[in-house]
Amino acid sequence: MKIRLAADLQSDSIVDGEGIRTVIWTQGCPHHCPGCHNSETWDFNDGALLDTQYVKDKLSKLKIQDGLTFSGGDPMCQPEACADIAKYAKKLGMNIWCYTGYTYEQLMFLSRTNKHIMEFLSLVDVLVDGKFVLEEKSDAAIFRGSSNQRIIDVQKSLEENQVCLVEKYIVKEKNESFKFGHEQYLFV
Repeated sequence: MKIRLAADLQSDSIVDGEGIRTVIWTQGCPHHCPGCHNSETWDFNDGALLDTQYVKDKLSKLKIQDGLTFSGGDPMCQPEACADIAKYAKKLGMNIWCYTGYTYEQLMFLSRTNKHIMEFLSLVDVLVDGKFVLEEKSDAAIFRGSSNQRIIDVQKSLEENQVCLVEKYIVKEKNESFKFGHEQYLFV
């Protein structure tokens, strides 16, 4: 199976989800959000077309990685290949985060006609959903670019048949603190 990537895997990321992570940068995005920091990933014909086995082989050689993050581009534009890689990452004990410009509700609707979207979603632990909105860009929006984007507990959402946010990342007011691991942070 093939996947189109914008770049090689990036290990040791601490900004693309909780913990120390490896990031897969998918190529191709239909959203074209103004202010996107990955606009070079928009073109569906750019990047490198690789076999998913290449990615799995690289994952198996990594050390000290808590999880795998799918970003891009939009990974939901290649759900079958992403699901193949996510299954393998789960076998390695990794948790899965995914960034997408689609909302959770849009993905649920699209999964009616594309079974691979639900297959991929069923492997994702945390989904950061929604388009980047430049006017809502926020430094207080942990692990996301704009405050409209949600950090969703996918497994709980699928179980309860409604969107369930990861509570520790909900920032309601400018001066609200949140707990990350064992440390407390305050945003002013």
